Amino acid sequence: MYVYEAYDGFKTVESLKQQVIFIPKKFLQKIRPLCCIVCARGRASRGCINEFIFPLSICVMLIWFVWECCVKVLRFDEAAMRTRLRIWFIRVCSSIVLWTCLVQLVTVSELWHSHLISGITNGIYHIAQVQLPIQEDNGVYQSPPAFLPRRNYTSNGFLRVSCNGGLNQMRAAICDMVSVARFLNLTLVVPELDKTSFWADPSNFEDIFDVKHFIDSLRDEVRIVKRVPKKFNGKRGYSTLEMPPVSWSNEKYYLEQILPLFGKHTVLHFNKTDSRLANNGLPLDLQKLRCRVNFQALKFTPQIENLGHKLIQMLHEKGPFVALHLRYEMDMLAFSGCTHGCTDKEAEELKQLRYAFPWWKEKEIISEERRSQGLCPLTPEEAALVLRALGFGRETQIYIAAGEIYGGERRLAQLRSVYPRIVKKETLLTWDELRQFQNHSSQMAALDFMVSVASNAFVPTYDGNMAKLVEGHRRYSGFKKTILLDRKKVVELVDMHQNGTLSWIQFADAVRVVHERRIAQPTRRRVILDKPKEEDYFYANPHECLCEETNCDDLLGPHNSSKVSS
Repeated sequence: MYVYEAYDGFKTVESLKQQVIFIPKKFLQKIRPLCCIVCARGRASRGCINEFIFPLSICVMLIWFVWECCVKVLRFDEAAMRTRLRIWFIRVCSSIVLWTCLVQLVTVSELWHSHLISGITNGIYHIAQVQLPIQEDNGVYQSPPAFLPRRNYTSNGFLRVSCNGGLNQMRAAICDMVSVARFLNLTLVVPELDKTSFWADPSNFEDIFDVKHFIDSLRDEVRIVKRVPKKFNGKRGYSTLEMPPVSWSNEKYYLEQILPLFGKHTVLHFNKTDSRLANNGLPLDLQKLRCRVNFQALKFTPQIENLGHKLIQMLHEKGPFVALHLRYEMDMLAFSGCTHGCTDKEAEELKQLRYAFPWWKEKEIISEERRSQGLCPLTPEEAALVLRALGFGRETQIYIAAGEIYGGERRLAQLRSVYPRIVKKETLLTWDELRQFQNHSSQMAALDFMVSVASNAFVPTYDGNMAKLVEGHRRYSGFKKTILLDRKKVVELVDMHQNGTLSWIQFADAVRVVHERRIAQPTRRRVILDKPKEEDYFYANPHECLCEETNCDDLLGPHNSSKVSS
């Protein structure tokens, strides 16, 4: 066994033993496994020369050498032991050995600590990757698929995307961009999240989503990297083209208009990503990939997941609950121009906010016209009337899945008087638990998203991005009860009840009749040619990925026999 080739005269442990001092065979047998273990971890091509094997071996030999010297001196030359030379020799050897041991212990401890931490981390990762069965609400156990082998393909270039909007708008955009990268054989760079919108959330992708899971779970479809390699930056002759793709585009647009751009540019940067892929008319495999990204690859970070599950558990322990997505927030009211129920001062404040953001094109908006067209979120007072008409009793536990309600407790007073068991994440969790999420609206929205998907009933008061994506998740989870309010009809009935035209019984009956077929039951999306904004949104009802009959254990697989009614 080679110890260190460059050390003159000490080629092996045996030769070292012969040239220095007698070393018992038992001692060699004890240190030989240690040396072999160390050598096995070596990085040298011959497999046995490691960065610390030589000093460690010499250290062991020197310890034994000093001990043998002391024994021999004590046994055979007691008089000479008292001479200064012998004392000096022993002290010097001991000092060298001690310092060598100290240095080696520090080195070995650092190395072993590194291996230990790495081992623990890898162990935890492998435990996490063990495909334990997951119990669905219907009691059926399903095992998620293991990661598939990587897809090998020649990449046509790098696709960078800067998502815009809130959490759920960005979530849908990420699903679209993964599908575009897959279709064009591109390498996708981990998406950048919006930090300049109204919410000004500084969160990065990895602050909200599990980036490793995102990359690994899609490796059989598309190559994803955390950043563009340095050699492809503009300073080295490689160019980047920045542009927004056309909204609601099909695969033909990306194949004929976008792919040729990679002949001149190595990197393409999409600086807008909202609704850039059509709802309908795409190949089935692309539609299923959009679902796979949404339902499987985009997993929240452990911190968000753990706190979200804690919220869900706390709510379920108190009984069934309704998640009310009360979108009566400042940005929504300013953007939509809806001021019904607001004071004159509040209405002016919302108008000034609208003028403060140049990308909000409409500045002068007539609130009552919007409301009568069903384009405004329901007020907290209107929501209380509708919930009561739909049969939710006073004892119903209601979780408000929203940010700060505009007008605060004053606007929640009527809703709270009808439903005293109103809770929010801020009332269920401690300040310390929420501290890491403060001033991070997207991370807060992620908690509301998890609770809304898990609720016994979900009632959105406005059909924004969160409402649509939660609806799609609840369809995917087995068509959970989701009440899709007809706001245009609701405000008409509310006004008739409040002006005395309809009694309470008449009002309640009318509300129930309107919503008999608006509970997110299985159906196909409504398609309106050349009017994608008016047709049903893909992520609210991805019927290509849903199953209501047989072989539903793999909703995204090729064998499910879903026959969704028209």
